Amino acid sequence: MARSGTPADLTITPRDRRFGRGLAGQRWWMGGDPIGTAFYNALSATFPKGEAFFVESVRQFRDGAPPRLAAEIKAFVTQEVMHSREHIQFNKRALEAGYDLSSLEARVEWRLSITRARPPIVNLAATMCLEHFTAILAHELLKDSRHLERADAESAALWRWHAIEEIEHKGVAYDTWLHATRGWPRGKRWKVKAKVMLFVTRNFVVDRSLGTLELLRQDGITGPRAWSRMLWFAWIRPGMLRKILGAWVAFFLPGFHPWKQDDRHLIAAAEQKLTTGAYA
Repeated sequence: MARSGTPADLTITPRDRRFGRGLAGQRWWMGGDPIGTAFYNALSATFPKGEAFFVESVRQFRDGAPPRLAAEIKAFVTQEVMHSREHIQFNKRALEAGYDLSSLEARVEWRLSITRARPPIVNLAATMCLEHFTAILAHELLKDSRHLERADAESAALWRWHAIEEIEHKGVAYDTWLHATRGWPRGKRWKVKAKVMLFVTRNFVVDRSLGTLELLRQDGITGPRAWSRMLWFAWIRPGMLRKILGAWVAFFLPGFHPWKQDDRHLIAAAEQKLTTGAYA
């Protein structure tokens, strides 16, 4: 199997961390900002069910994988299970703060039920695309500390820890896809992954936007005011979605591999700051 760019010295290291245990749920944990809070809460609401789906999709192709890839899949699964555990706790604090996430979680389950009805290789392709999304979001989150500078310390630490591990295992689903489709012509492989990415992107943007708007509605922010403030936050300032656009486009380029951009320096810097408390 062509690994196409995964660093030979890459080590995927599950970091068993726990965040926010015993803390009361703060409603606007993003420095008192309901917009930023809703944006990240809506994203977190997808993780427990979504990451369970990622694990299920990738693990189906572990048998017969080369030993190194099989070991990376095992480490990927361990990391994702811990991410789900911590986001369940994070979402619990949102519930304690008065938010109702049930409609957001039901929409995630509905999307996944449609995908699970497809063949396993399609589920793997969807996982590969969503893992690219999480990796480029993670890159931007660690690259620019301003995204989380107003967040409470425990929430910010959770998101940075998650981002570290998303970058670290960003090539696993892609390499599993390369292995699973090793007998496909290159053109067919590109056509399928491009089609799935476009489908996934539409659903990701639509569903996260609807989720954010629902949480804003629960704060009494509705109509054009909610739309304008959400779009400003997502696309202008701090503009997370605008800033990842180039990395999203790179997915469609010939010869793409997640590790064409080796951003392990972001992992090292973030780990040091988390250890020393430099983010505080």
